[in-house]
Amino acid sequence: GGAAYLIGSRDLAAEIEATYSFTTDTPDFWRREGMPYPEHGGRFTGEPAYFKHVTGAARGLMERMGTKPEDYDYAVFHQPNGKFPVRVSRMLGFSKKQIEPGLIVPLIGNTYSASCLIGLAATLDVARPGERIFVTSFGSGAGSDAFSIKVTDKIDEIRCRAPSVRDYIAGGEYLDYAMYARHKGKLRI
Repeated sequence: GGAAYLIGSRDLAAEIEATYSFTTDTPDFWRREGMPYPEHGGRFTGEPAYFKHVTGAARGLMERMGTKPEDYDYAVFHQPNGKFPVRVSRMLGFSKKQIEPGLIVPLIGNTYSASCLIGLAATLDVARPGERIFVTSFGSGAGSDAFSIKVTDKIDEIRCRAPSVRDYIAGGEYLDYAMYARHKGKLRI
């Protein structure tokens, strides 16, 4: 999966209020040269990788801005699975209601780096002018970027130009495992 955004300074659907980055050298996920599939560090994937970085970036941004979870209408976190974003939202004090619109991993699986951006798009599909969205990404290696985003008055005009994320998901074409295996070269006929 993927998501694309037009970044500019006029006719904005949403405005980035502030950002904060948190990085360390934590090799939790990698793919060796010539290998078709990546490997991960097992127990290191959650701690010290995902949770340390996501909470570090999120807390850093809120501290810098002087904000709290209740200052945001929505929150989107990196979604490697269905459990991590729910757990990290609770750790930070965000409610289930705040994360539900952007929680797409149970519907489409792990889209890796795109998960946060697709979750943000799904949230922008329902957000109203003036509402605020808190977004925190995660990248193995490891680092997280947190964003405070405010929805503008142009959101309704702009979002009607394309189908919603949930419409795309509903209109998807599902492949059975045999077809998937064939496309991935795991099955030769």
